[in-house]
Amino acid sequence: MRRETTCCFTGHRPNKLSWGSNEGDPRCIALKERLRESLKVAYDDGYRHFLCGMALGCDLYFCEAVLDLRDRRQGVTVEAAVPCEEQAARWRERDRARYASLLERCDYETLVQHQYTPGCMQRRDRYMVDRSQRIIAAYDGRTAGGTLYTLTYAMRQGLETVILDL
Repeated sequence: MRRETTCCFTGHRPNKLSWGSNEGDPRCIALKERLRESLKVAYDDGYRHFLCGMALGCDLYFCEAVLDLRDRRQGVTVEAAVPCEEQAARWRERDRARYASLLERCDYETLVQHQYTPGCMQRRDRYMVDRSQRIIAAYDGRTAGGTLYTLTYAMRQGLETVILDL
C-alpha cells in the first residue's frame, strides 16, 4: 500500500470514554457519525487504505465505519494491525466475537509480534503511523495514554491530523 493513500486511526478504549461501553449513548452515536464523515472526507481526498489497531472502543467503531465505507465506495481496503496474538484473549465473549467478526472482514491482517510484551501496543501504533499520511484521532485531551502517544508520534512524523474531540 502507498503511504500517500493510507490513513490510520487512534482513539480511546471504553474505560476512558464518558459513556463507557454504552454504544446507545447519544455521545457515542454522535462520535460514530463524525467518524463516518471524516472517512468520507478522507476518501474524497484520495485515501483508500485504512489501518486499524483493533482495540476495544474507538478502534472497533473505526473498523466498522471503514468496512461500511468499503461497501459503498470502490477501492477501499482495511488492514487490521494486531499487536499480538492474544490481543482479545481476556475480553468478554461478546467483545471477542465482535473482534473476530471484524478481523475476518478485513482485507489484510498484520500481526506485529506473536507474544505480548509491555511495548507491543506502541509498536503496533508506530507500525500504523509509519505507513500512513493521515491520522484520525478520537481524543479527549488527556495528557497521558496510548491515544496521546500515537497522536504525538504521528504529529512528529508529519502526518495530516484530524482530531475528533470527545
